[in-house]
Amino acid sequence: MPVLAQVVRDVEAAVQRGRVVPSVKTKFQVVALLVREERARLKADTSIGEARRGEQLKRLDGIAVILAKTAARNTSLLALLDDDAVISDAARSLRRELLHAAGVEVAPDEVEPPEPVAASGPSPRQVVPQSVVSRQLANPFLAPDYSSVAKRQARPRRLAGWELLGPLFKSFEMGGDSSCMDLPEPSSVRVAGGLELMPHQARVVAAAAAGHRTFLLADEPGLGKTAQALLAAQAANAYPLLVVVPNVVKTNWAREVGLWTPHRRPTVIHGDGDTVDAFADIVIVNYEVLDRHVGWIGELGFRGMVVDEAHYIKNKKSQRSQHVLQIADRIRFRTGNPLMVALTGTPLINDIEDFRAIWQFLGWIDDKRPLGELMEALEETGLTPADHAFYPAARSSVVERGIVRRRKIDVAADIPARRVADLPVELDDAAASSIRASEQALARRLVSYYERALEARGPDVPAGIDLELARQVARRELAAKATKKSDENVFSMMRRIGQAKAGPAADYAAQLVRSVGKVVFFAKHVDVMDAAEEVFAGRGIRFVSIRGDQSSTARQKAIDAFTNDPEVAVAVCSLTAAGVGLNLQAASNMVLAELSWTDAEQTQAIDRIHRIGQAEPVTAWRIIAAQTLDARIAELIDSKAGLAARALDGSDEEMSSSTDVQLDALVALLTDALSELQITA
Repeated sequence: MPVLAQVVRDVEAAVQRGRVVPSVKTKFQVVALLVREERARLKADTSIGEARRGEQLKRLDGIAVILAKTAARNTSLLALLDDDAVISDAARSLRRELLHAAGVEVAPDEVEPPEPVAASGPSPRQVVPQSVVSRQLANPFLAPDYSSVAKRQARPRRLAGWELLGPLFKSFEMGGDSSCMDLPEPSSVRVAGGLELMPHQARVVAAAAAGHRTFLLADEPGLGKTAQALLAAQAANAYPLLVVVPNVVKTNWAREVGLWTPHRRPTVIHGDGDTVDAFADIVIVNYEVLDRHVGWIGELGFRGMVVDEAHYIKNKKSQRSQHVLQIADRIRFRTGNPLMVALTGTPLINDIEDFRAIWQFLGWIDDKRPLGELMEALEETGLTPADHAFYPAARSSVVERGIVRRRKIDVAADIPARRVADLPVELDDAAASSIRASEQALARRLVSYYERALEARGPDVPAGIDLELARQVARRELAAKATKKSDENVFSMMRRIGQAKAGPAADYAAQLVRSVGKVVFFAKHVDVMDAAEEVFAGRGIRFVSIRGDQSSTARQKAIDAFTNDPEVAVAVCSLTAAGVGLNLQAASNMVLAELSWTDAEQTQAIDRIHRIGQAEPVTAWRIIAAQTLDARIAELIDSKAGLAARALDGSDEEMSSSTDVQLDALVALLTDALSELQITA
């Protein structure tokens, strides 16, 4: 309650001053959401007495009154309270941070925006747009196509009784040759407007034309996966085609349809779908509203489905994953051999198991075993998981079902090189002292937990540092609620470091503008973006902002201005909202003002400018706060970059652990503190 009260007062003061920047709107929306959640929780909580409940509800009413008065001063805030209002990535991030500050346990940050866990039963928000009703009435006798049911229902013979999914995943952990199916020689592909496909793109289109129907298109970002998917659908005549995408690239997909297949009509689902054209050839929907439309989408008769940024569905317990898998099953039921394409430049984020939902979407496996052609291919090897030779053979069997992975260095030699350059910065004295003091306080708390755990073991304590115990202590810290308002955790500390780096990072970006021209500036938190924009405005540097709370139209307008207007020098981007699907290659230099939690997210951001069409060498300047936890986390992120390299690219790099960077950072902080204590003892 004190956290909410403080934030709502900050919002009230900002509105009174007339300075309603995007971060203020985000705070307003998040406080309103948390008030609703807390009110519902209090009413349902039977463990507290009526007097206590009444007192807490009264305090919530006080916060709600301030929100109402604030909205009356600036009526644009009222739209943020609508049930259909977009919950931006910045809002989700702020909600998480406020809950941390209040001592409420929340899950660690993930690469993609947080997603609700699937609930049983139909969603109460499901809708059927009038245009869809009209199409269903126009074609009421859409019959299922059973032509390939027998192939999909192949049963194991020699491998009956063997658990096979685990060995299949293990076959990729063990590494091997580069993961790309045999593709036919590129054929001539007619593209309107004089556009040309590169040979690696034309090979995928040729495979679709030859009858291949499932693809995990995992080319490195920037190699033109969108064009390949659209032209593969054209070659397979997979219309109507469903395309599921992140919200930030929804408008861009409609544009790409106009470029590559202009004779096909796209339609984009917004909100409840009031403006959707159900008779269009290509229907584009974003993950965030899929729950409202999953019912009619599964029955419309799609003959193909593309899932963009397919790593978004890796958590099979999430609504977005279950909805995508449900729709894919319905499409396969109605269309015997549909085109199913999963697009992602980063199919592996944390673990080989990230493949599971993607393979299930493609129809290669179900929850228990391989299916159809994959099962047949495993049978044909004549091997079992007891044979060492089974693993490379199994890996090859999966790859030939449709994994396509090409690297820029192999297929697009004309794309200039890229590099990531770390730029250490010294924080000003006050910020540096405060951050180091917070790190020391966190380290002391971890050491205290560690020593108490050792004491509980009794006298037989091994010499040196028990790394397994250190990891248990780190897990406890990640899961535990903060005991005091002043307690720091790894998330709040990284945000404070980001805030302290905002000024130096913006200064460096301004220097780059003077020397090299356009620059892309990436940050994770909205207040860091705000601080950078103030620096640019103060120096007379024109900029655009790409954030999670923008409409698709506003976002595309910002991208077009950065690309086409020579006076617009900087694109200030949210790492989560602008890190996927956008083309910002008007710049060749980028500033990463804050660290992400994974190498994959960092790579996705860099590949907004390192892609086909880039004429200049690309440099990503990663701003690192010297002598802080920031430097340690940068090392950890870099150490985990080998996952996709070994599993997909045939690299000899060691497979990195699936452990979160947050956990490893806490372990490092604890072991460093314990080592210092042993030295001084």
